[in-house]
Amino acid sequence: MRKFRVAGACIPEKHYMVDISDKLDKIVELVNDESYFTINRARQYGKTTTLQELKKRLTGEYICVSISFEDVSDLVSSTESSFCTMFLEKISRALSSAYPEYAEEWMNGDGSDFIPLSLHITKMCRDRKVVLMIDEVDQTSNNRIFIKFLSVLRDKFRARETGDDATFHSVILAGVYDIQNIKQKMINEGSHVPALTEGKRRNSPWNIAVDFEVDMSFNPAEIATMLTEYEGDHHTGMDISLIADEIYYYTSGYPFMVSRICQHIDQKLDGDWTKDGVQRAVRLLIREKNNLFDDVFKNLTNYPSLYRLLYSLLIVGEKISYSVYNPDMDIAHMFGYIRCSDTSEDAIISNRIFEVVMTNHFANRDINAEPIHKRITGVLREDVVSGGVFDMELCLRKFAMHYRELFNEKDLEFIEREGRLLFLSFLKPLVNGDGFYHIESQFTDSRRMDIVAIYGRDQFIIELKLWKGEVARERAYDQLLGYMDSKGAETGYLLTFDFRQEKNKKRKADWVQFGDRQIFEVIV
Repeated sequence: MRKFRVAGACIPEKHYMVDISDKLDKIVELVNDESYFTINRARQYGKTTTLQELKKRLTGEYICVSISFEDVSDLVSSTESSFCTMFLEKISRALSSAYPEYAEEWMNGDGSDFIPLSLHITKMCRDRKVVLMIDEVDQTSNNRIFIKFLSVLRDKFRARETGDDATFHSVILAGVYDIQNIKQKMINEGSHVPALTEGKRRNSPWNIAVDFEVDMSFNPAEIATMLTEYEGDHHTGMDISLIADEIYYYTSGYPFMVSRICQHIDQKLDGDWTKDGVQRAVRLLIREKNNLFDDVFKNLTNYPSLYRLLYSLLIVGEKISYSVYNPDMDIAHMFGYIRCSDTSEDAIISNRIFEVVMTNHFANRDINAEPIHKRITGVLREDVVSGGVFDMELCLRKFAMHYRELFNEKDLEFIEREGRLLFLSFLKPLVNGDGFYHIESQFTDSRRMDIVAIYGRDQFIIELKLWKGEVARERAYDQLLGYMDSKGAETGYLLTFDFRQEKNKKRKADWVQFGDRQIFEVIV
């Protein structure tokens, strides 16, 4: 019986897989055009599975050599000679089953340095259509040697174009870091100290590569193909389209997250293929320790400017135009953390799972760093939960009470900057366990923040605002009502922070009726 898999390459006979035929068709076109390119996508984004399936497509018309640098040691990649010997051994091993004689020819090449290696590549590729695929290219410890190797491939590619050399028909590199960012990786790891003039030039050994524009994420229709396979085996009666849309809502098609949610439903939630089951699986996912989230936290630590960028987008609500020429944004996009909004040119967090994980991380960091957060104490989950039902009105009233009791004018600068994160820090321990919340980053700006809190089967829509006058307040009602309509909700919650002088402040905690809909408004 097939299973869902989240670690390593998926095998169609053993694992439930999304149908990626359309993606493979586009990649095959690049290979047919003799293109060299890089599949640089975030961690656990299906790169290895894609290469595996691509090899099946190409075998027959092409000699496919599929190798990985994942297990390359420091010693092996430390010199030209050791690198070249390793490269020849990997190619020979990859070809040994399907092409044993050809594999032996590769192994007999001179690997003393890049000059004889280049000559050997010419010999082995003449009159043959050889496609080289290298996975985990950014795992080599000595990237200087690897970059020199790419220069060899680049020079041979150019010579082939003029009829002066023979080389690989197509070369496909796969990894998280693209070639332009490998130097940044070396700097962060301490293996490279840039020269004073280095920042002024962006010479690349891979400037022959064509852009790889294939969308590797899964859209709802593609997710549905995997669910259809599962349904054919298990006959659960699930609404495939509904579940595919719900999974996409939280993941935006991030391959690991899609498969992990399905795996949790299948293995830990007794096959609860409902919207509630998806939300329960999301709760399991955001609480677990896994390699993807470990990478998130590591990268936020290793890249302080990345931390500041994501904090500004997600918590402060700063509007930042999406631009690949912004180095921090380029890194954030490379890691899969941000994307360009579908409705504007602004950068937003790429999916709701990352919104939850990063918000929790920021809240935890600030709770530990800022003593002021520790004043919000004494409210237990039992105070706002009764019979498994979360009372959001009472939660907001208690927050307002604590806020007025504990903060004063000397805290104003901090509160104005961090007030919304303060509320999230207050809310987080109350919903944890049977619920979670996420920030709708596409709606977040410096004036508002939309939060969706889920507890059990209940969903709460909360808008956080800064006081900007009565006109802005009326506009906040319209914005929240519009968002409520999009979510099919009859009840919403509005929390406004008023930073005017005490005598001008407008305190309020009451319900406001709008036809058959209502908003509980709190002003602090």
